[in-house]
Amino acid sequence: MRLSARVDYALRAAAELAATASGPGRGRPVTADQIARAQEIPPKFLESIMLQLRRGGIVHAQRGPEGGYWLARPAEEISLAEVIRVIDGPLAHVRGQRPEQLGYHGPARALQEVWIALRASEREILELVSVADVAAGTLPPRITELVADPRAWI
Repeated sequence: MRLSARVDYALRAAAELAATASGPGRGRPVTADQIARAQEIPPKFLESIMLQLRRGGIVHAQRGPEGGYWLARPAEEISLAEVIRVIDGPLAHVRGQRPEQLGYHGPARALQEVWIALRASEREILELVSVADVAAGTLPPRITELVADPRAWI
């Protein structure tokens, strides 16, 4: 699985907003500059990512001296999968197509089912983990179980 820099930054920004929402000063919008500094994200790049997140219903924004960003819903209700879809579209593509749209023939026919199973597995994990889980550093047991396997790290 390859994640774009945009997705990586979007997930980090969402986690930063989740942590801010539950920490001191909660309820106040967080500026893009604060997020960029905290997560070491290029500010101009982050601005366009935050616009996508706002259009995708992940964050709200307010302009002005008291402006900034905040999560549109509780962090527990925002899965990593949702953020990824808002930024990069559907989870699994093969050559720009959804796996169910591929047409393999002969001995390669089973590849379509492999790609669909891969997408299902990816979706299971990414929908299981919320932005709140990441911000709190407390991942669901299924995730810690997978990470405990040394083969997961190579």
